[in-house]
Amino acid sequence: MYAIVDIAGQQFKVEAGAEIFVQRLPQAKGAAVEFDKVLLVDNEGKVKVGTPYVKGAVVKATVLDDTCRADKVIVFKKIAHKGFQTCNGHRQLLTKIQINEIA
Repeated sequence: MYAIVDIAGQQFKVEAGAEIFVQRLPQAKGAAVEFDKVLLVDNEGKVKVGTPYVKGAVVKATVLDDTCRADKVIVFKKIAHKGFQTCNGHRQLLTKIQINEIA
């Protein structure tokens, strides 16, 4: 059984027991979270597609870590023949959650 869920503006394919990284959520570590924006539910071949969301479908999860950071993204700019170059780095803040159940 899996579901397609809209979490913080992004869509994720989730299954029970899966651990995923999502954009920063306001909940603290150990908090229970419910996502009701379920776009699709597949229960062993029985597919339910929402318009836009499946009614009554909820994905329950637990926040494992709220201080994760993504890999560094390097932003390098250079203007040829001018001697200008700059290099900046950025690490996005993420939240690690574990999917408990799809109801």
